[in-house]
This record gives sequence, structure tokens and C-alpha cells, in this order.
Amino acid sequence: MSERVLVQQLKSLPAGPVSVSGWVETVRDQKKVQFVVLRDETGAVQLVNPATRPSEEAGDQDATALALTETIGGLANGTFLTVRGELKHDERVKLGGVEIKIGELEIAAAANPETPIAADSGLDKRMDWRFLDLRQRRNNLIFRVQTTLEHAMRTYWVERDYIEIHSPKLMASPSESNAELFEVPYFEDKTAYLAQSPQFFKQMAQVAGFGKIFEIAPAFRADPSFTSRHATEFTSVDAEISWIDSHEDVARMQEELLQTAFQAVKDKHGDEIQELFGVEVQVPTLPFPRIPLAEAREIVAARGYDIPRTDGDLDPEGERQIAAHVREAFGHQFVFVTDYHPEIRAFYHMRDPETGLTKSYDLLFNGVEITTGAQREHRVDILVEQAKEKGLDPEHLDFYLDFFRFGAPPHGGFGMGLARVLMLLLGESSIREVTYLFRGPTRLAP
Repeated sequence: MSERVLVQQLKSLPAGPVSVSGWVETVRDQKKVQFVVLRDETGAVQLVNPATRPSEEAGDQDATALALTETIGGLANGTFLTVRGELKHDERVKLGGVEIKIGELEIAAAANPETPIAADSGLDKRMDWRFLDLRQRRNNLIFRVQTTLEHAMRTYWVERDYIEIHSPKLMASPSESNAELFEVPYFEDKTAYLAQSPQFFKQMAQVAGFGKIFEIAPAFRADPSFTSRHATEFTSVDAEISWIDSHEDVARMQEELLQTAFQAVKDKHGDEIQELFGVEVQVPTLPFPRIPLAEAREIVAARGYDIPRTDGDLDPEGERQIAAHVREAFGHQFVFVTDYHPEIRAFYHMRDPETGLTKSYDLLFNGVEITTGAQREHRVDILVEQAKEKGLDPEHLDFYLDFFRFGAPPHGGFGMGLARVLMLLLGESSIREVTYLFRGPTRLAP
């Protein structure tokens, strides 16, 4: 048996015997010739077979050819098979300038002839049959982009001596608050909670003397939202660093990280993203614009939008408005909104002693929040007081507060939603499109 060759390798190979494997995308069964488009994980190739019909004189060789013709004529889209044949280079072939004349065909698994979804099927229907939906070249590219994005971020961190951690996702107590928690029955009538974020354990690593850490892992929120940017299970990209002067050190690290990652995506996938998504990948310039929240609200108001929220934060339309301002004023897709009031921030965010505002930021990308970052409060007495202000019982946070009772460096970090970044990078309208298997309030399968 010939060694399997990937479709993307065919153009660089000389003419001659070759073996390819993949699934049937289309079959064109004409009177004198049959064409099959075979797709694998790297691309598509045209297969050709001179058709032998039953009306022709039969012989042993013709019987074999007739059987091959009948097999090809009965192929259903989606059938997985292996083909061995002769590779030919022909510039007239629109699909890559190569084709394979079929010699042998071996079916690995036949597909049902009636497929449950079509190109115009709705999003929910496609999610029901996600394993079929993902066969599209466009969807395949999403996860190649995701791979490149994650690899580039990991490379950035590893080259700068960050340590990768894998924090537990089962917790004995809430990770940030008592809201939006999934409870899990545990041993001996105990209750565990699915981690909303690795926040506490990221900070523990700073107290442990790790210095700089990162994690790319699942997080869980029992949030009944049905918006295009929320999920109950998502991939969180987190980093935490010690010995910072303010949240500005965290912001500088994150903007460098994103610039590096976007450059890697543009270099490897830019042309294909332009072709399949109609989006030009823009590598952001440094530094990203910074706008204090109070100023951002004034800008939004001046643009004629009255933010209905009463807590002083931006709502989704306010985020879109400030992003529009940043595009017009700075030509930038990103903006750090900084200096949030403590009432709308977590208890562990450090506060500026002069302004009373938190040393924190939200990062918006094309009008959508993708990150919250901050300097953390590392002094245990202040942490206790700030927790009380939030209505939290310090006794329920003892395991976390213990981290800071034996010394802690000034530190800070961020958490970023991977799917939101992918959605906005590729110009998609929902994180469902860029999540391998989406989980939401009404979706637990497939």
C-alpha cells in the first residue's frame, strides 16, 4: 500500500502513483467520465475515472472497471475512503492544478445519502450536527487559526520564562462570588463548585514565588444569558505577574501578547482568512489607546447615546460607541477602558489611594469586551475589609486569604475569553460559530 499523502502535499510531488484518503465532497457522474472531489484536513483534490457502462462489451478487465464506475456512481457525500491512482499535473484543473486518475478505491465508511444539514441551515440546526458542520473548509480554518493564536501566545510567554499552570476546576468554595455557580455533588454529601476562573489559584502562584504564570483552560459560569458572546463553558486565557507597579504593567504585557499572536495569525492564515471570511487581519500597533471610564462615558454621551445602566459601567452599546470613537480618533481596533469604581469591580482589585478608583481595566476589541485585568490587592487586612464591603463573609474566603498571611508580592493579571477574540478576529457574529462544541443554557449536546 502506498503511504498516505495529504492533499496540500500533492502539488509538490512528481507525477506518478499516489494514495490519498478523505471524504467525498461532491460527485459528478457524466456519461463518459466521473469526477469526485475528495477533501481531507488540508484541502481538496479532483479525482477522475473514465466511466465504463454496462452496455459496453464485458471482459475481466472491463468487469473490474464497471464495478469501479458503479461504486463511484453510488458514493454519497461524506463517505470516507482511500484512493490509489496516478497523480497528474494539469494547469487546466481549477482545483490546485492537479488531479488523480483513480486506480483503486477503498471505502472506509459509507455515509447516509440524506444529510441532515445544508449550506443554508440555521445556526441551531448546524449545532445539532456540529460534526458535519465542521467539515466545511471555512470551519476547519477557524480551528487552525485558534491553534496558531494559542501557540503564539504560549511561545510569547515561554520565551519570557513564564510558568504554565493547570489549576483545578473543582473547588470547595466559590472562586469569586456566590453568583453564577454550578454546584456539583461530591463525596460524603459534600458540594463542589465548577471554577468560574482560575483567579485565586493564579494569585496563589504569585505567593508561591512563581513570578509569572499563564493558563489556557476551561471556565464555567451558570449565566442564563442567550447573547452572541456568552457561554456556560468557555476557554479562558489567563496570566498573572509579580512585582508590578500598577495595572499598566499588565496592560503592556497583554498588548504585546496580542500583537505577537495577531502577527502569527496574519503570517500563516492571512490570505485564507481574506478569501473565506472576507476579513483582513490587522496587526495592532502599540500602545493601545487608554481611556478612563469616566471619560469614556462622556464620549459616549457626546455621541448621542444615553447609557441606561445605573452602576456607572458601560453597556454593550456603550462599548460599541467608544470603540467607534477609538476607530475614528486613533484608527485602532483595541482600547483599554481604565479606572473603574470599586462598586463594579471584584473585591480583590487594588484601589488607588488618591482617587479611590480601582487599578483595573477592561480591554475592548472591535466594540466587545474581551478582558478584565487589574492589579490585585495583596495586603490581607485590606482584602478582608474589601470583601466585607462586597457582602462576602471572610470566613468563607479563608483558604484564599491564607495565601496572603505569609507574605505576598505586588501582582496583577488578566483573564481573556478565547472565543470572543476568535469571533471578533474573523468577523463572526456569534461565539457559537468559533467554539468547537458550544455549551449554553439550553445546549449540552453533542
